[in-house]
Amino acid sequence: MNLLNQLVSERDEISSTQTGLVERAADEARDLTESEDTNLKDLKTRADVLDVRIAELREIQVANLEAAKLRAEVSATDDAPEERAAGRVTITDEPLTYGEHSGRSFFSDLYRSQVHHEPASQARMARHSAEMDIEQRAAGTTSNYAGLVVPQYLTQLAAELARAGRPFANLCTPMPLGSSGMTLNISRVTTGSSAAVQVENAEISDTTIDDTLLTVDIRTVAAGQQISRQALERGEGIDALIMADLESAIATTLDEGCIYGDGTSGALLGLNNITGKNAITYTDGSPTVAEFYPKLMDAIQQINSNRYAGPDLIIMHPRRAAWLAAAVDGQNRPLVLPQTNVPSNAMGTGPVAGYGLNGLQLAGIPVVADANISTTGGASNTEDSVFVVRRADMLLFESPGAPSMVRMDQTLGGQLTVKLVAYQYAAAVFGRYPAAISKVSGTGLVAPSF
Repeated sequence: MNLLNQLVSERDEISSTQTGLVERAADEARDLTESEDTNLKDLKTRADVLDVRIAELREIQVANLEAAKLRAEVSATDDAPEERAAGRVTITDEPLTYGEHSGRSFFSDLYRSQVHHEPASQARMARHSAEMDIEQRAAGTTSNYAGLVVPQYLTQLAAELARAGRPFANLCTPMPLGSSGMTLNISRVTTGSSAAVQVENAEISDTTIDDTLLTVDIRTVAAGQQISRQALERGEGIDALIMADLESAIATTLDEGCIYGDGTSGALLGLNNITGKNAITYTDGSPTVAEFYPKLMDAIQQINSNRYAGPDLIIMHPRRAAWLAAAVDGQNRPLVLPQTNVPSNAMGTGPVAGYGLNGLQLAGIPVVADANISTTGGASNTEDSVFVVRRADMLLFESPGAPSMVRMDQTLGGQLTVKLVAYQYAAAVFGRYPAAISKVSGTGLVAPSF
């Protein structure tokens, strides 16, 4: 809730800033200046991102409310049917069975319900499944799970090993993955209809449309842990640590695959290996931000010119974003300014602090800082790359509620060891429009000096 309020507050501030810019120009009876117009576009881009996130959080609120109502009905039916029938029981909210402060261990109940068949544990697991079924359907995804959805608080709270996560994958266009099959078949038109000016009574232009089949494999990303039966039966507080670490490992591997996967040996096919993308080489023995900037503009214009649509996301390593922010002009003024309130002669705006989509923009396009961008490229093994993409063409199909399954295998029963596995299915479909991807690479992107 605090996050939602914070985002709504930021969205209101953006609206106020936009209104102020327009009203100022109106009061002075003039048109917007070029810098004001650019700033309005930057503010709109950030506002659009916030609108999407706010809508997602509000959907989650609605899902939680529906789940609470379901639990209330189940509780009233099981515990006090006569009071429910008389209309004397009214429950508007109730904590999730496995919530942050529930005091119950998801893994312990999972183990006890499957191994010891304890009725109380089985009842709690059944209620949890019902809760997740409601929440997933409210979010517009399939509820046909072959296993159990992991409580989300378990993936968020513990201080697991720091990993790069999935900044780029989170910004791809999300698509629901079907419940069966291991491939996606997508038609790509390679020969389109023709049109020409018609001479009266003459035949009109007529070219037969033709397509090719784009086949994308569905991949599995998984992580597992072996844990002692003693820890499961008698331990406390291990759920968050294990699930957060498994989820973090899966997220990082998925994101890295979305960028560099080669499509072989079970790997995703990522941006770097899409055939036909726009390739821009930046060769420079003494690279500067001023010399890099035209290359970035080339990457943008090639998408405009070949995809006939504008890119709306730049992906770069955090060190590259910091290099840009550190650059100054001849009067030692920064080229990338930390504020968005009508900056003058700025190449970009926004903070360098922060990870992922932190508000940094270049040429009016949002930048996502993603540490899964390799820093060992080129002959020197010190180069990184910069990708520019059109998000609408970056489709990422994922199994709903991922990681959506936990499996327990008694393969080491003689050692009182249990194996826990979390996994998800995914398919990265970035090759529908290769021209929607530009990659900037070369010796000009060696490790920067500060």
